[in-house]
Amino acid sequence: MLRHAAAPGSGDPPGFRLGDCSTQRNLSQEGRAQSRAIGDLFRANGISTAAVYSSQWCRCLDTARLLGIGEVVPLELLNSFFGDSSAGEKRTAALLAWLRGQRFGGPAVLVTHQVNITGLTGEVPDSGEMIIARIHQANPVQVIGHVATPA
Repeated sequence: MLRHAAAPGSGDPPGFRLGDCSTQRNLSQEGRAQSRAIGDLFRANGISTAAVYSSQWCRCLDTARLLGIGEVVPLELLNSFFGDSSAGEKRTAALLAWLRGQRFGGPAVLVTHQVNITGLTGEVPDSGEMIIARIHQANPVQVIGHVATPA
C-alpha cells in the first residue's frame, strides 16, 4: 500500500468533489517528483509492471499514474474516510474482503490515504511511504516491510 505523495495541507477544502481536481488538495511539485522516484524505485528492483489500484481522489490518481508501472484502476474501496471515523471499520472490512478475494498474477500497488492504510495495517505512513503487507485468508494483515519516501 502506498500513501499518496506530498500534497500540501490537510484534508480537502469545503466544496470538495470527486472528479474535479480544482476542488481538491493536489500533489505539489515535490509530490510529483516523489511519485516518479517511487516508480523508478520499483523498476530498479525489477518491477516494471504491476496491478495498480487507486483511490478516486486526484492526488492518489496522479501518484498512481506518475509511477508509470501499469494502468491505473480507480477503486472506491480505497477512497478516504478521513473525517468520518464511523465509516472506518466498515470500509476497512470491505477492503480486506476484496483483497482476500483477489488473485493477483504479480505485484499489486494500492495508492490510498493514511487513514485507510492505518485502518488496515495499524501503521501510520508518511506521504509517499509504502507499507508492504501480506494478506492472509483468516489471519490479520501482516506487515512485512516499509519503504521510505524517496528523497
